[in-house]
Amino acid sequence: MLENIRIVLVNTSHTGNIGSAARAMKTMGLSNLYLVDPVAPPDGKSSALAAGAGDVLANATTVATLEEAVADCGLVVGTSARSRTHSWPMLEPRGCGEKMIAEVANYPVALVFGRENNGLTNEELQQCHYHVCIPANPEYSSLNLAMAVQTLSYEVRMAWLAKDAIPTEPAEYPLNEDLERFYQHLESTLLGTSFVVKNHPGMVMTKLRRLFNRARPESQELNILRGILSSIDKAVKKD
Repeated sequence: MLENIRIVLVNTSHTGNIGSAARAMKTMGLSNLYLVDPVAPPDGKSSALAAGAGDVLANATTVATLEEAVADCGLVVGTSARSRTHSWPMLEPRGCGEKMIAEVANYPVALVFGRENNGLTNEELQQCHYHVCIPANPEYSSLNLAMAVQTLSYEVRMAWLAKDAIPTEPAEYPLNEDLERFYQHLESTLLGTSFVVKNHPGMVMTKLRRLFNRARPESQELNILRGILSSIDKAVKKD
């Protein structure tokens, strides 16, 4: 079950942080590490700071984009240290761990961590179903990357140890790549009806992403929505 939990590091600047994150993961029984466009690949410093977690580091998967890293995941949670202009469904660290364990039997799930200096971009956070914020001391809330990975990995492990008390999520949710195809289809349809203007899209798609992420349609519901969009496309072509 824990092998299906993916830790994703986006555009990490310092190779030592990759090694420290691998060590934090292994102490909590996690082993599935994804690196998205790291500034530099893991090196000797990574290996030194990984200590006994060299196997996690050696088996890490490197991809170019966050979209690639989470395409086959049914649940994606992005870490966010600050409130955004458009609030997203939020989880507390403990609730995050419990939600991941509740759904991990159904498909891979991912915890996404951003850059050391400025975290995840708004566009990257929009690819996540939920955001999680560690409620650190507001007077000094600076957590380095490995500390954040350690804290949330601990919550995942605690939830896993108590898994018999956590009901498995019965709903079948679409994978992230299916959800992204829906958003592309939705934008295309709205462009076709002139509801969205290509050169001036405004915040419509961002707000719609937030709406559907908050509603979190199940796979069958998403198929219905795609069918509705296809029927609109046909009607527009006839006109």
